[in-house]
Amino acid sequence: MLCIWVCFHCSSLSVGTKTGYRLFSVTAVDNLDCIHEGVECPDVYIVERLFSSSLVVVVSLSMPRRMNVYHFKKGTEICNYSYSNNILSVRLNRQRLVVCLEESIYIHNIKDMKLLKTLLNTPTNPSGLCALSINHGNSYLAYPGSATMGEITVYDANNLSTVTLIQAHDSPLAALTFNASGTKLASASEKGTVIRVFSIPEGQKLFEFRRGMKRLYVSISSLSFSADAQFLCASSNTETVHIFKLEQHKKNVQEEESPTWSTYVGKMFTAASTYLPSQVSDMMNQDRAFATVRLNMFGLKNICALATIQKLPRLLVASSDRYLYIYNVDPQDGGECVLVQKHSEEQLDQKEEENPEDGPPQPVSQTYAATVALPSTPPSSTTLMGYSEDGGAQKGEVIPEHEFAEGPVCLDDENEFPPVGNQNN
Repeated sequence: MLCIWVCFHCSSLSVGTKTGYRLFSVTAVDNLDCIHEGVECPDVYIVERLFSSSLVVVVSLSMPRRMNVYHFKKGTEICNYSYSNNILSVRLNRQRLVVCLEESIYIHNIKDMKLLKTLLNTPTNPSGLCALSINHGNSYLAYPGSATMGEITVYDANNLSTVTLIQAHDSPLAALTFNASGTKLASASEKGTVIRVFSIPEGQKLFEFRRGMKRLYVSISSLSFSADAQFLCASSNTETVHIFKLEQHKKNVQEEESPTWSTYVGKMFTAASTYLPSQVSDMMNQDRAFATVRLNMFGLKNICALATIQKLPRLLVASSDRYLYIYNVDPQDGGECVLVQKHSEEQLDQKEEENPEDGPPQPVSQTYAATVALPSTPPSSTTLMGYSEDGGAQKGEVIPEHEFAEGPVCLDDENEFPPVGNQNN
């Protein structure tokens, strides 16, 4: 397994493998259905699916500077782009497709795949860390604003302008994610002990959570909000996955009228914290995990997501050892989450061998990209100039082999997408 990605909205799982990539659907706890297996290119290390649509973006180790966009249900390539350096990550929503290199970011219009903007000379970003809001109404893009400290640049990918800079952490960033509406942004640093949540676009700190204190440095591998932005989960290279509850603490009126001894002591600590160093007072005000999961592994990369499956809240943890763990989450009391199912790719392979007559899923009629105008002749290669921050051509910056379909990529089948709410979470 070369990469894993979980989409909490459509409960889908994308896996890059040595032979290509696989797309899974997790609509029921007991069923992990492989809906597509792509073998167009081997050693896939990036595979991104546009929600539950037929569009999938793939990058292979054999051609790490080239991005291929496929309509997997029709088995056709929509377009491909090549860049000046290795592709480190790809993010997409209904309006924008973002490609992140180590020192530059490319923003495409997903309707026709045309390049809209190139952000050149961005701070060195060896992991390709970036996050794109899935709400296309406000396509905010977040990426590191510094290579030495935890500064976040928030960029409006719709209007192609910088929105704000957030001084989030003292050490470099390790993880970023938006909530579904694009109104909250969570971040963690390379130190990995504190997770912060900011309002977007204002950049004001809303919440601060402490992951733990047992280890000084922990590598946070993923952050993910629940669909309603009431919970935030975090996974790392340790055996613990944390779930935090985003709630503002309200004063208890009864405690104010008849304070108990514990209330009095709490007030004493609060008053004392104003005279302590900022690091100590911040620690006293940080919230702990609402719920946790203890994995039976340590040191492996894993990605977590909160999803609603069969009308119940679940935590999904996909690990690099080719297992998917599904846990029940108690949204009222939290605590230790209960493992309800464990899936492995080997079990799925055996199931497919036992039922060969099932065959691959048949293409559905007239889906989102059935209206894609594919070229009647092989696409020609073109060289396009890159663009600087002010929109002018930057001499010497080129993108070779720009190949795309003659007609626009139409996103007109709403049945393939999760609903987008206008809630201000």
